[in-house]
Amino acid sequence: MDTRVIRQGLQVSAGLAAFIEDEALPGTGIAADAFWTGLAGLMRDLAPENAALLARRAGLQRQIDEWHIAQHGAGDPADYEAFLREIGYLVPEGPDFTITTTGTDPEIATIAGPQLVVPVTNARFALNAANARWGSLYDALYGTDALGDAPAPGPFDAARAARVVAWTRAHLDRVAPLAVGSWADVTALAVRDGALAVTTGTGATGLADPAQFAGWSDVQCELQVLLRVHGLLIEIRVDRRTPVGAGDPAGIGEVRLESALTSIMDCEDSVACIDGDDKALAYRNWLGLMKGTLEESFEKGGKTMTRRLAPAHETWHAPDGSDLAVKRRALMLVRNVGHLMTTPAVLDAEGRELPEGLLDAAVTVLCAMHDLRGAQANSAASVYVVKPKMHGPDEVAFAVRTMDRVEDMLSLPHNTVKLGIMDEERRTSANLRECIRAAGARVAFINTGFLDRTGDEIHTSMEAGPMLPKGEMKSQPWIAAYEARNVAIGLACGLRGRAQIGKGMWAAPDLMGAMLKDKIAHPQAGANTAWVPSPTAATLHATHYHLVDVAAVQDRLAAHPAGAALSDLLTIPVAAGRNFTEGEVTREIENNAQGILGYVVRWVDQGIGCSKVPDIHDVALMEDRATCRISSQALANWLHHGVVSEDQVMGAMRRMAEVVDRQNAGDPLYHPMAPAFDGPAFRAACALVFEGRVQPSGYTEPVLHHWRAVAKAQA
Repeated sequence: MDTRVIRQGLQVSAGLAAFIEDEALPGTGIAADAFWTGLAGLMRDLAPENAALLARRAGLQRQIDEWHIAQHGAGDPADYEAFLREIGYLVPEGPDFTITTTGTDPEIATIAGPQLVVPVTNARFALNAANARWGSLYDALYGTDALGDAPAPGPFDAARAARVVAWTRAHLDRVAPLAVGSWADVTALAVRDGALAVTTGTGATGLADPAQFAGWSDVQCELQVLLRVHGLLIEIRVDRRTPVGAGDPAGIGEVRLESALTSIMDCEDSVACIDGDDKALAYRNWLGLMKGTLEESFEKGGKTMTRRLAPAHETWHAPDGSDLAVKRRALMLVRNVGHLMTTPAVLDAEGRELPEGLLDAAVTVLCAMHDLRGAQANSAASVYVVKPKMHGPDEVAFAVRTMDRVEDMLSLPHNTVKLGIMDEERRTSANLRECIRAAGARVAFINTGFLDRTGDEIHTSMEAGPMLPKGEMKSQPWIAAYEARNVAIGLACGLRGRAQIGKGMWAAPDLMGAMLKDKIAHPQAGANTAWVPSPTAATLHATHYHLVDVAAVQDRLAAHPAGAALSDLLTIPVAAGRNFTEGEVTREIENNAQGILGYVVRWVDQGIGCSKVPDIHDVALMEDRATCRISSQALANWLHHGVVSEDQVMGAMRRMAEVVDRQNAGDPLYHPMAPAFDGPAFRAACALVFEGRVQPSGYTEPVLHHWRAVAKAQA
């Protein structure tokens, strides 16, 4: 049992209370009694509203289920849309408007670039993400399959390095061309009279657009030159001390890119926080990031290494000779949990768990006050809170009221907290304009999330019939409409110059060649950010924003709005009249079962909320609760409609458990699921499938939290 202390009628986990009082509050000017009084009032007044919103979700789902049952399937599309309006699932749209958000940083408002998302409970990952503002393009190309093949193990490969240099010079020719000649022929770089002087084999030249020269320094090496492309910086280092620089005619030893402009420190989908101690760990790391004190030591190559935050800024020379502050850290956002879950970290006087989202709001904003009232190394004016899994405008409005209350209890000006709206639930997608209106003075971010969105698509229409296989979803009308409407509505609501319009994650961190080819589609669609799974991926994805002027794309789209029809968004992806072959059924069951088990076994047994999980073909994929949700809902749907039997699914779960055991054989902390198949992890995975139809909105959290608690108690 967790030791508890009483604070203003709340029963608080002792470890969490100690963290708040001894670490988070000092330096904010907020007294402990004032904080606990404010939190108690927040819970007292808003917890009932939170519960009512969840009841409304459940009521709408019951009505939709009953409608599909009465229609014996998906029903007529026009009748379906009319029904959704009648029950209030679709809300009336108000007049045109423009958001009034102010005080957002340039990384949010005006500069387009990658966004990195990491579990805040992993201090090393969090530090890597904060420091991922800059990354080596040479390393990203050399160490991945971005060139078309992965590097062979062994010593430095001069031939591969030459290919890296050639790729980089060709990229510079495309995005920062010389007035005469090619970057491949550069023999010297210098700064003269506030301009970049370039020498090639044919003589002196400079940049075709001299305004792209942004600054220079000679502190770390012979010469560092900054170029600016569509707002992003490129650093070229003349450093003959490196193997590449020693053999380069111009001595260019490194090219570094401004990469992850923003990083989301995640308290939600990628973590496994089920109690007060887990929550204190997440908040402590976030506090360390906001204070600039977080560090992590680890063993590598037989040596102890310590990771710390990079300096917030470096001082360079601007072309006119004045000082130029160059940011070295990503702008950090924090993702709170959604409205669904309660937490045992804080109980009311009767011992009932209270909403975890309300606790997150109070404590993460409290921690961010150290940045606002200190060095302002992250943001001078704003705290950025990403709010996931909201269903429709009423739930967005509730998040706004929550932040109003939090600002009052912490004596912050209203609208200090900016909100990121995750457009990942069907009722939010269908009512996105009104969701943005509800947070019109706070919204700093909208973002599509294909995986959670597909999970909700399946669950919402569970009674409409068997769904298409998971792999076919991306080719369906609803997903194309979803992605197009997100950008079109964001632009129509005035997010340009004030907020981000984002796209979802590249889920295969080892397939950088494919990412380099495909993910350019996100800026081409008008999104000024998109999620990446690693600092290396951020560096490679940054090249897309060099090639695509997102501001120009948004201007064009705003001038000629198209978007997509709501009717397309509401097209249910049922496999109408389709008879699946035995091979199709087996592949779908085994692919989903293996993905669920590979993720859940680490979540439940080790508390790892996000990791690279080998799929059935041993391709490593980033898995979090969103990927688990879609896989479990896909199987639950086919079970419900008799496409597969319980025996078939259980047989696949057992076979795939043996596969997952094999894939994790090298992990000394791993607990095999076979041959007993009775541990908490295997039982949790089965519950996600066999009880998936009745889980609220198809979410995985209730099942995972329960079985993680069982595993922790057994340990």
